[in-house]
Amino acid sequence: MFKALKSIVTAGAALLLAATVVQADPVHLNADGGTFPAPLYAKWIQVFNAANPDIVVDYQAVGSGAGIKAISGQLVPFAGSDAPLTDAQEQNAPGKILHIPTVAGPEVMTYNLPGLNGQLVLDGQTIADIYMGNVTSWNDPEIQKLNPNLNLPNLPIAVAHRSDGSGTTYIFTDYLSHVSSNWASQVGNATAVQWPVGQGGKGNAGVAAIVKNTVGGIGYVEYAYALNGNLTYAALVNHDGNTVQPSIAGVVAAAQGMMDNIPDDFRLHIVDAPGADSYPICGFTYLLVYQDLDYLKDPNEAQALVKWLVWCETDGQQYAAGLKYASLPSALQQKIMDQLKTITFNGQLVWTGQ
Repeated sequence: MFKALKSIVTAGAALLLAATVVQADPVHLNADGGTFPAPLYAKWIQVFNAANPDIVVDYQAVGSGAGIKAISGQLVPFAGSDAPLTDAQEQNAPGKILHIPTVAGPEVMTYNLPGLNGQLVLDGQTIADIYMGNVTSWNDPEIQKLNPNLNLPNLPIAVAHRSDGSGTTYIFTDYLSHVSSNWASQVGNATAVQWPVGQGGKGNAGVAAIVKNTVGGIGYVEYAYALNGNLTYAALVNHDGNTVQPSIAGVVAAAQGMMDNIPDDFRLHIVDAPGADSYPICGFTYLLVYQDLDYLKDPNEAQALVKWLVWCETDGQQYAAGLKYASLPSALQQKIMDQLKTITFNGQLVWTGQ
């Protein structure tokens, strides 16, 4: 009897040990980053976490500037940014940081003009002049010329912009620098700039709130955010002189011209792209990750991170269009997958593509 009981206890202990191994704590991958892709990343994380209970991904949409700061200080395993690192940021980082494009998307100019008898049309030079403080009234001849059939009011323009370090700002100021030599020389392109005029708000929500609460307001926000918030936005005149609506097709058209000459570091610029259907204010967003992951605590964390990145570049792409983002062109996707194979931990490749 005692022998049988001992066998039962021994077997129970073995089962408990097995259960303990199976129920080990999941690997946590916490990240900070830009707001631009936040709706899509939320969906990705929901799907990925459900399919991989041993990995928990958490993404805080606190701005691209915060994401760059976090990854530069090796405070997170990965970060998100709509702005590629500058040469100086790359040189000051304690290792080589890879830019992993995930999707591309448009930005829109949202405005608050009650009673307007149609959709506002703007072009790059006029937007630059508004943000430079050179065009200050909604019935300015420069705006009226683009909108001959609209009853534009004699109303001051209230400019809204981001107050935080923002990849959305990077894309927007990249666009303004392409279409306006004055903007390029006097203000420039960065995640945060010295704005000539306007009021700052934190995140898409902050900019949208200023515009919503200010008659005559105008601001720039990410397209998916504008749709989710039912924001009014302008049609834009593109590089070829055509008036276009924000759309995934317009982003794809803008990106297509870059695919024949993809830079090795994937720092891509697709604003003000030529093409009849190209949407002018758009860009790629990135996940930033070190090529050498030795600063992570163990190989399990490194493997979980690369598994997440590979999933984003493959299975995750199917969710992009439904949330108003453009998925990766196949030519770019293949090059990214090749780069993911170069990530190492303690001198060993983390993923071999098997």
